Amino acid sequence: MIRIPILAGILVLGTVGHATPDDRVAPLTANANDQGIEVREGKQPVLFYQRTPKSQEGKFQRAHYVHPLYDLDGNVLTEDFPADHPHHRGIFWAWHQVWLGDRKLGDPWLASDFSWQVYTVETTLPNPDLLQLRCFVTWTSPQAVDALSARLPLVRETTTIRIHRAGPGHRNVDFRIELQALQAKMRIGGSEDAKGYGGFSPRIRLPEGIRFRGETGLVEPQRTAVQGGAWMDIVGHFSEQSDPSGLAILCHPDNPGFPQGWILRSSGSMQNAAYPGQHPVPLSLKSPLVLSYRLVLHRGEPEPSVLARWHQDFTSPSAASP
Repeated sequence: MIRIPILAGILVLGTVGHATPDDRVAPLTANANDQGIEVREGKQPVLFYQRTPKSQEGKFQRAHYVHPLYDLDGNVLTEDFPADHPHHRGIFWAWHQVWLGDRKLGDPWLASDFSWQVYTVETTLPNPDLLQLRCFVTWTSPQAVDALSARLPLVRETTTIRIHRAGPGHRNVDFRIELQALQAKMRIGGSEDAKGYGGFSPRIRLPEGIRFRGETGLVEPQRTAVQGGAWMDIVGHFSEQSDPSGLAILCHPDNPGFPQGWILRSSGSMQNAAYPGQHPVPLSLKSPLVLSYRLVLHRGEPEPSVLARWHQDFTSPSAASP
């Protein structure tokens, strides 16, 4: 197994893999620059992990998210700083409510008065078909400081992003998000209205005629969360020259609140596996809250039985460790 630690403030240009001129399959590689880490399969870009804080004219500063994410044909699926919601960013996970006791601190969803310090990223290649980014992050807010006005560390986040080699017509990208309190009485929650949105949220381009299919069949977006079961498949024509393709979001049954409600939008917004909703939940000082999701980038419109098999593969014990 190859391990490349990427430390804060250090530019590391590295690749992982054992490619030789005789190899028949392109290697998965990770290349770091001063903004983050690009993952490729051979010459084909797969995704970029934004490690360094990024803003739009000094507003909506954010870090620790994925953009761009590419489909199997090299089309960019995600959006960053979209005009309708400039705080949205690629594949992200954030909450409107972060409480320290009875004090609400900033708004991570809006990227307001909140920061993600990515202090280490470990890049490993457990096997030739899997590349892993393990991101160690601390949450802070200028609204929570100590007696010397230094920011308090609020939450320790360890997120593992696992990028699988593309198979016949699809690719898996896994996200395991672990959140552990560093201060007593930390809580997180979604929006405080009936929508309750917050948590794992892909912001993808939404062409005309987009369709949503859940475990229960076709799903129509509503203002508030809808029930769709363990997965949600989003299908459309993401390129004028291509056949239909899509992105399926799979939720792990070990997630608290499973099956989570879905906040869905057919234009100008994100798609959200909403957790915990409008009522905040506590974070433990002793053991992390764990949320696990898989994105399946696919061509065509897979049959429900195929989606069910993909979900079963995701939840099998062998999927938990390389």
